[in-house]
Amino acid sequence: MLNRIKFLLVPVLLLALFSCKQETVRQIPVRDFFKTPEKSFFKISPDGRYVSYLKPYQDRQNLFVQSLADGKEQRVTSFTDYPVRDYFWTYNNQLVFSQDVIATDQFKLYALDINTLKLRNLITQSQVKLHLLNRNPQQPNIITVSMNKRNPGVFDVYQLNINTGRLELYIANPGNITEWFPDDDGKIRLAKASDGVDNTILYRPTEQSPFKPVIKNNFKNSVSPIAFTGKGANFYALSNINRDKTALVEINAATGKEERVIYTTDKADILEVGYSRKRHIIEYAGWDDAKPHKYYLDSNASHVYSDLKSKLKGSVIKIIDRDSSSKKFIINTYSDRNPGSFYLYESENGKLSQLGNINSSIGADELCAMQPVSYKAADGLVINGYLTLPKGKKAVNLPVVVMPHNGPWNRNYWGYSAEVQFLANRGYAVFQMNYRGSTGYGKAFYSAGFKQVGGKIQTDIQDGVKWLTARKIADPKKVALFGGGFGGFSALYGVSFHPELYNCAIVQYGLINFFTYIKDAPPFVKPYLQMTYEMVGNPETDASQLRAISPVFHADKINKPLLIFQGAKDPRANISELNQFVRELRKRNVPVKYVLKENERTFFRSEHNRMEMYAEIEKFLDNNLKVKP
Repeated sequence: MLNRIKFLLVPVLLLALFSCKQETVRQIPVRDFFKTPEKSFFKISPDGRYVSYLKPYQDRQNLFVQSLADGKEQRVTSFTDYPVRDYFWTYNNQLVFSQDVIATDQFKLYALDINTLKLRNLITQSQVKLHLLNRNPQQPNIITVSMNKRNPGVFDVYQLNINTGRLELYIANPGNITEWFPDDDGKIRLAKASDGVDNTILYRPTEQSPFKPVIKNNFKNSVSPIAFTGKGANFYALSNINRDKTALVEINAATGKEERVIYTTDKADILEVGYSRKRHIIEYAGWDDAKPHKYYLDSNASHVYSDLKSKLKGSVIKIIDRDSSSKKFIINTYSDRNPGSFYLYESENGKLSQLGNINSSIGADELCAMQPVSYKAADGLVINGYLTLPKGKKAVNLPVVVMPHNGPWNRNYWGYSAEVQFLANRGYAVFQMNYRGSTGYGKAFYSAGFKQVGGKIQTDIQDGVKWLTARKIADPKKVALFGGGFGGFSALYGVSFHPELYNCAIVQYGLINFFTYIKDAPPFVKPYLQMTYEMVGNPETDASQLRAISPVFHADKINKPLLIFQGAKDPRANISELNQFVRELRKRNVPVKYVLKENERTFFRSEHNRMEMYAEIEKFLDNNLKVKP
């Protein structure tokens, strides 16, 4: 008990210790926070000869390649309409990448030969999603992908020849498979099926054998395969079966039995695993409680990370790619006040070379620390979160922007956030909480959020605001809500049902009606609907509850200023319903600014649209919270 009291008091004391001193603060331009990254999404070719990355060209993200022999940079794509979205290297020096053509709702997949720079269109499909499953060094021309081409509701497995463009069906999905897991040779020997409530792990020893169920549990429990161990039928997995916190374990696929626990901690769920494909071993287990942590399970990995930590002090360090020999690594570093840098690390000689920055326009000394905090909800449950205090102001009576995360089965993490730092730079304290149902804190905390949308989840947010005002950190007359998706719902819920706590709300791609959100779910989400009924509510049996919490039915309760952003091509949005909701608000004289962008999906990818959005947010908050310099 003494330890728990100590745990709860420490964050409060830290606020006094770490709050920024009174000083003059430069107002950093909006563009410097939200411009397209200078360089991002770095990868290394399997042979270790090239580094690739995305970089703006005529305001669109394009692929660039740098030779490690002579350092020469070359732009290998020149798209001016739609950016390169995702890409990867094959084992024969091909770059395979995708485009999302929003205007025609098309998915395009290309291959580019690095030696000839010849570009080939491999796939053009409408309303199709594709996921890379495997690249095989023994068959470098063949990649294994999952795609909902045959049926929008299911993902089959295909083998794609990137030289010829030939696409062959490898495994037809019977209709209930939600994930496929290849071994290191590209053979699919594990799969996960769902009937909406129960999840089943299926296994087959060979490609000629039928899949057979080996592990079955309901959605409250989880087994997530990582990779085969290279020894018989055993595989590594993250599992919370018979435990509260997710652990790294080894499972016998033939029997479904857990053979050993490799690593676990009572602090949080294990959420990140480092795996060496070359050596078939787990290098580390990672988790986030207040901040990210790693436990090293391999001496080679421990040596590499120790060397990197000595060279890159004060940063979170992640290996994001490596060559086939595991001698050259792409390293990403970041902190709460650093958006991130990329390095090439050569393990044989310990050489570290900087490759680029995500954003060099802002110095870390201009930004503020994201401090872990915790408080008790009304029913005694401990809620963890983060508080970022503005520089140049005392931590007393501050205007606050409360940012509930999307989800609800998600979480906030410690690290750099352009939105958080932008708001703090403008003089606002930024408060983020991981309400009940958030992931990473164990099964009991996760399950505590079931059927609490519009209930205790929202109470956790309100209790956090009251916690800030009780400690005189927040000015109770200057509190705003700001969220996207479910966070947008939480913002609208707050100003609808607890207007005494909030001045205004900002909503990005907000969820306004649980009935249409569930009814209009894309076909490939259908296997999860029964789970949604259990975790949120069933439109038939819980209709009164869903109606009671859906903002679209409560426009009459809203009288606070609103700022709403929406992409017209967002696949989960009902635009006509949102338009009607805004019309109803305006009819009731609610001050609402509504920004609908025609050629955007969920997130605004156009730099111009992003700049406009955050300029509007700055003006809106200044008008409604009235921060004075």
